[in-house]
Amino acid sequence: MRQSEIRQGDGLRVALARVSAGADRYAPADIRQALNNLGNALGWAKDGKGPFGAAIASGARVVVKPNWVMHRNKGPWGVECLVTHPTVVKQVVEAALQSGADRVTVGDAPIQGCNWEALMAFGDLGRWAGELATAQPRFAGAVDFRRTRSRQLDGVLVQAEDQVPLSSYVLFDLGRESLLEPVSGEAQAFRVTQYDPDKMRHTHQPGRHQYLVAREIIAADVVVSVPKLKTHRKAGITNALKNLVGINGNKEFLPHHRVGGSQEGGDCYPGRSVVKRSHELILDAQNRSRAHLWRRILNVPARMLSLAGTMFVDQIGIDGSWSGNDTVWRMCLDLNRILLYGRLDGSLADEPQRRVLTVADAIVAGQGDGPLAPEPFGLGVLFGGDNAAAMDHVGARLLGMDPQRIPIAREAFGRFRWPLAQESAAAVDPRWVDGAPVSFAEIPEPESYPLGWLDAVAGDRRGEAPTGRSYRPPLRERLTPQEA
Repeated sequence: MRQSEIRQGDGLRVALARVSAGADRYAPADIRQALNNLGNALGWAKDGKGPFGAAIASGARVVVKPNWVMHRNKGPWGVECLVTHPTVVKQVVEAALQSGADRVTVGDAPIQGCNWEALMAFGDLGRWAGELATAQPRFAGAVDFRRTRSRQLDGVLVQAEDQVPLSSYVLFDLGRESLLEPVSGEAQAFRVTQYDPDKMRHTHQPGRHQYLVAREIIAADVVVSVPKLKTHRKAGITNALKNLVGINGNKEFLPHHRVGGSQEGGDCYPGRSVVKRSHELILDAQNRSRAHLWRRILNVPARMLSLAGTMFVDQIGIDGSWSGNDTVWRMCLDLNRILLYGRLDGSLADEPQRRVLTVADAIVAGQGDGPLAPEPFGLGVLFGGDNAAAMDHVGARLLGMDPQRIPIAREAFGRFRWPLAQESAAAVDPRWVDGAPVSFAEIPEPESYPLGWLDAVAGDRRGEAPTGRSYRPPLRERLTPQEA
């Protein structure tokens, strides 16, 4: 794609399309019509070339990036509110092919414990991808970007590493330009729950901030991000910006929080707690060990300390699940900068290297204890835009939250090198596809939020306790958290 064809979008316009709220909320014809309406409203469409015909040049290489975080909901609900719906994925892929793209791939890196085969069974994704790839040579199929996969054995995480060769990835090091650099005072502070902190220390320390991004993504001329709008325990919301965690191949490149409480220089939980700090130390020893028996033995004190923390401290836990998490947003924005400006040699250019479009699935959004145990929240909306920062600003408001109280949504408009937005959040312009301004007061609000993010809820709901419908995961799942 020529450099002149690469844009971050016309300002910060976000278009919203209503989708039928009937029994079949994901009817293919309804999704197709909504996608066409978005394409027309945003200037993406072209006669005879479909909703992306003017945004995807003929012969372009395209990657469609859904949110395929996990194969099952850890709460008592289904996957409709957990992952990007298969019908939306299929319609976006078909629209990309209709544009005349030379190669279209759909791919993601779910969490390491995700069962890919079970995920592909939802909506018959696997069979659809296989049949389409056979019938249409320009479609490269559905790709799992993960290098490491894991499973639970006797309550302990067992990992299968190096499942994909390193040559399938591009290593980036943002160094001192990383947004993590200002909080990198202690080289051993970064954590992602259930993973070896020594590996994290190798990839993230003062002056070094590395990410391992799927080569397919960096080789693309256009990336169509197709997130599922949900509340998120660590980031507040997950939408366009958080969706890019799935372009990275290995978890040890993804800091989610810093060890310790906020009064100890960390951001894992508010204040300080001897119980929680002891639990963190036990988990570090467990995650460093390669001996399965030793890890099983350490499970006993880990569970006892977790139970003590739940009973005598608070429900927030020790995985950065609160609004004081000052790490996860920095990592996510780094990945967004790489997506826009990254080159195949691992460097970042001064100008965007590919066009990034976002189509967010909020037909059935996720509320409550997202991202892995969300409760369905029927919004009946598909929305899109060229700018991920603007998409998250609107996404937060659709979830009844204040984007200025959510770091990932607020800081995406920051003035740093390789910026994500050229204008301030005040320029975000959400409109229905018919051109009418969006009145968020007329949109229903969620009934539950992550416990650690009640202070980010907008309006008169701010500070309220979760409603009776809020989901509290079973004790076993609270003791073995998975990272999104």
